[in-house]
Amino acid sequence: MAGIQGARETTSPSYRTALDALERYLNYFGTGGDGTALYGDLVDLFEQGAANGTPIRDIVGEDPVDFIETFVRNYPKGQWIIRERDRLTKAIERAAGEDTERQERAV
Repeated sequence: MAGIQGARETTSPSYRTALDALERYLNYFGTGGDGTALYGDLVDLFEQGAANGTPIRDIVGEDPVDFIETFVRNYPKGQWIIRERDRLTKAIERAAGEDTERQERAV
């Protein structure tokens, strides 16, 4: 990702560390696509934060996992994980005999 590489070169070490950590998480978590817009916006956010002297915690908050997962949900390609989580939950409910939709229709 050229944008993240550029940000690594122009921001302070602490911002680079944060970007590296978020990029690694996104690579494992998945973005549901190539994530170009998402990565670009993430880099812009950190570059702007670095330029303004915004503390990293003011950008990501106390829970970096919640930050990045919320950030991803704002992109249509990232919404696939929401659907997959819902499918997983419903599949487990069905497997456990808790198919609430089918039970509601039967009533």
